[in-house]
Amino acid sequence: MKRFFAAVSVAILTLTGCAVQPEASEQETVVEQVVDYGLQDAVIYEVNIRQFTPEGTFKAFQEHLPRIKELGVEIIWLMPIHPISELNKKGSLGSPYSVADYFGVNPEFGTEQDFRDLVAAVHELDMMIILDWVANHTGWDNPWIYSNPEWYTQDQDGNIVHPPGTDWTDVADLNFSNWEMRMAMIDAMEYWVREFDIDGYRADVAHSVPVDFWNLASERLHEIKDVFMLAEDGGDQALLKTAFDTNYAWPLKDLFNRLGRNLSDAGDFRRNVKSTATQYKDDKYQMVFIDNHDENTWHGTVFERLGDNVANMAVISFTVPGMPLIYGGQEIGIDRRLEFFEKDPIIWPEPFTNEWELFYKRLVELRTQNPALFSAGGGGLLKFLHLENSEVIAFARSVPANEFRDANDVIVVVNIAPESQIQSLELGDLAGDYVDWFDGETLTLQSLDSIELPANSFRVLKKIN
Repeated sequence: MKRFFAAVSVAILTLTGCAVQPEASEQETVVEQVVDYGLQDAVIYEVNIRQFTPEGTFKAFQEHLPRIKELGVEIIWLMPIHPISELNKKGSLGSPYSVADYFGVNPEFGTEQDFRDLVAAVHELDMMIILDWVANHTGWDNPWIYSNPEWYTQDQDGNIVHPPGTDWTDVADLNFSNWEMRMAMIDAMEYWVREFDIDGYRADVAHSVPVDFWNLASERLHEIKDVFMLAEDGGDQALLKTAFDTNYAWPLKDLFNRLGRNLSDAGDFRRNVKSTATQYKDDKYQMVFIDNHDENTWHGTVFERLGDNVANMAVISFTVPGMPLIYGGQEIGIDRRLEFFEKDPIIWPEPFTNEWELFYKRLVELRTQNPALFSAGGGGLLKFLHLENSEVIAFARSVPANEFRDANDVIVVVNIAPESQIQSLELGDLAGDYVDWFDGETLTLQSLDSIELPANSFRVLKKIN
């Protein structure tokens, strides 16, 4: 797995000149000691190649890489890049999750060489790239349908079926009781890591595939390189025990949608955080998000779902324990649902930078520059700062000083109400001098203090050491 480093300066006294010159003057030389933080400060960026640009190609997306790097992203997740099945497809273009060939590249996106060039360009910018992997089902004209029908789930009459309990009629359900199929699937996953040097996978509907399959697949992939594994699952901790590094914060995503419309409150938030703290251990963590391809297309834009609290929920998603996600287009405030089975490209503004892009860039900086907000064991514990107001969410995350870093304290206060509020805070030893991360204002907070918040607003404060 790719590593990200923080350098710490260490002063060492050395002698100038030859060792036989005892009167030589002393000078201070600075040597950098490197601390490995792994992926604890990483941000994921999801890409729908089809809709990302008018061209909908690898090459066109590649032109956006410097901008995405500048945003501060470290992991790029591509939705499936494989050829899409024509048989039983939905819409005119079909779903990228209906895989016609696990070893092929969708010609809609470009050639294999185009994809190799994209991977190389991502790595050149010191980022990682992971692929969306669809292990639960294939398209209806995948070669496996014809060569190995026993690899699929069948009804009592021997007919291959779509995944039970779903309306996914454009795909055929795979039978994971067949060991030969499992090995063929793992071979295909190994192919993209070995031959194209990708850095891992986001596993589609991971909870619908047996855990022991994922354990073996992850083990085999790690023999090639230290891959990053993300499970589309929000509850099965067995998936995180061995196979995956992180999974989805689905309960928190649902809570964001309710908080945004004032259908939940600060008490619900506290209960979610406390429950999560008991589940994620041993450097495992959740991917936190307010938007992705499913949310945008099927449930509405962030503005539909979160109302006047879009920025508030984004701030919380970047400051609670976990790894935050940005869905391509989210950083410009995309305000329409993207079609899933048709061409419907994002319209990027001219000039590109807008207030949302600047907001998300500052959010990423907040996360990457404050160890208190890191994922897993590197981050700070979350402490609630009040209990009485159901419309204000207030918490702090803190890490103590050590030999490599200063102490780091970050306070987050969010007013989800449509009217202004004055919130009392119980800060205790968090009292001190702070700077507002977004507007640069400095202020001094006492152990018992209060803060004024306009309607649907937030404050993010970093303690000045």
